[in-house]
Amino acid sequence: MNDAYCPGAHERQLLRRCNNPLFPSSLRQVDEAAIIAARLRDEAEYDAFVQGFRVLLEEAVQLRPNEESEILLDLKARLDQAYTLLASLGGDTAPYKQGLHRLTATLMAAVQRAAAGDLLAGEELAQEQMARRQHYHLLEYPLVADLMRPDSPVKGEELVATLLSAPRDELDAALWLFAQEELEPLCREARALLTAAGTEQGRENLTAMESYLVRVGDS
Repeated sequence: MNDAYCPGAHERQLLRRCNNPLFPSSLRQVDEAAIIAARLRDEAEYDAFVQGFRVLLEEAVQLRPNEESEILLDLKARLDQAYTLLASLGGDTAPYKQGLHRLTATLMAAVQRAAAGDLLAGEELAQEQMARRQHYHLLEYPLVADLMRPDSPVKGEELVATLLSAPRDELDAALWLFAQEELEPLCREARALLTAAGTEQGRENLTAMESYLVRVGDS
């Protein structure tokens, strides 16, 4: 068992900002009160998720053998949303990830049975499953999970500094989230930020961002 403390999304973003010269001075000053507030918010989100997970589990248990496709697809969408949120939470999330994997697999089997004989629907479901596996893989990176939340703690004005400060593996995963037209201004802003900050911190990440942009442009 891994007993290492795992912060949630809000505390993680404070830790990214703390004493980081790439952030404005007003954001890099993080005191204990702010950490405590973020931690309490993360804990409240975890508790709310647990309650929501129980509701999803109860709905899945009550599904009929020949449930309507609309109901199955609605529940599947909510399971996907729950997994995206769960990936950004702190604490012990492994049991709930396993539970959502099982629920989603069971639900997809029901959807596939309902689509039996429909070749087009079968192909679409296969593509969706491949996309979901990729989605789940990317969510294993904390920065990706934090960025993919609808209420991401990484605010727009903090995005460039956050990308420049990210561990390389998290940055590489996060770059998949951005289209070429989004990444171009981010690279320009990142270069300007490094020049203004007068630091080499983040220079390698800028190089990685620009290299990725070239690959995307050439593809």
